[in-house]
Amino acid sequence: MYSAIMSTTREPTPGTRERLVRSTQELLWERGYVGTSPKAILDRAGVGQGSMYHHFAGKSELALAAIRRTAEGMTETAEACLAGPGTAYDRVAGYLLRERRVLRGCPIGRMTQDRDVVQDPELRQPLDEMFGWLQGRITEVLAEGQRRGELAAGLDPADTAATVAAVVQGGYVLARAADDTAPFDAAVRGVLSLLAAQVTPHADTGANTGTVTDTDTDH
Repeated sequence: MYSAIMSTTREPTPGTRERLVRSTQELLWERGYVGTSPKAILDRAGVGQGSMYHHFAGKSELALAAIRRTAEGMTETAEACLAGPGTAYDRVAGYLLRERRVLRGCPIGRMTQDRDVVQDPELRQPLDEMFGWLQGRITEVLAEGQRRGELAAGLDPADTAATVAAVVQGGYVLARAADDTAPFDAAVRGVLSLLAAQVTPHADTGANTGTVTDTDTDH
């Protein structure tokens, strides 16, 4: 009886295409585009060359699918924080303080360091869309906070959103260079302190300025 239940609840084995995309996502994060060879993808996915070319025309097309998948996942994670409860400050703080694998860097930011990706309009498009969406979404949250009287009227939502995005990406770089999450945490605390100074006295915020946790559970 127990074995029968287990057999019906076990997750299905991913298909070939899915294994290829997931393996490419992992390898791009680990090695970048230039350092990810078709052979490495096939070995990681456990499939043959014929299977790869059955689903994708080549490395570039497979990488594009993987980058898009990663960007979509990051967008969903960020939106869960930015659409959460609380004031505008609370929501931006939730995004900045969410669990991250800091020492591995940003999987999308990693792609901007690859010249082959940046110079290819098709491969670069998901990066542009992701960062554009993120800054736009944070801008919306901050502007909403101003309308509700939670943030000072003199705050520039767009400039502040650009600062938040830059702090996150810069924090990843500094943390990886030091092989320590402390620089990322310091950068986050700094931008939260600057934002907290714009919170109006009557705004009900937890003013969370804690530390980012480096885990294996989130991008």
